[in-house]
Amino acid sequence: MKFVTAIIKPSRLEHVREALNALDVHGMTVTEVKGFGRQKGHSEIYRGAEYEVHFLPKLKLEIAIDDAQTDAVIAAVREAASTGKIGDGKIFVLDLEQATRIRTGETGSAAL
Repeated sequence: MKFVTAIIKPSRLEHVREALNALDVHGMTVTEVKGFGRQKGHSEIYRGAEYEVHFLPKLKLEIAIDDAQTDAVIAAVREAASTGKIGDGKIFVLDLEQATRIRTGETGSAAL
């Protein structure tokens, strides 16, 4: 099993959700986060005063998948989240040792 973490622009969430549904991936956790990378923030004007925004709003998606789905999920997230502009995000893939469905006690891939 794999644990996929993707950091994306908030505007791309629905596109990513649709792409994952098409792959029969129906579960993910979404968290609102802030961060920066090469984009390094930007300047904004608020009530006539200019200020620097160093941490930009992003969404963190966490998706537990079976090993066989890894390449397809990465490709789907990458394609759906891409705008072709700086700040599109990152995808990280980690090994997932164990998963247990609390309600039924199912473990492993059956718990996903």
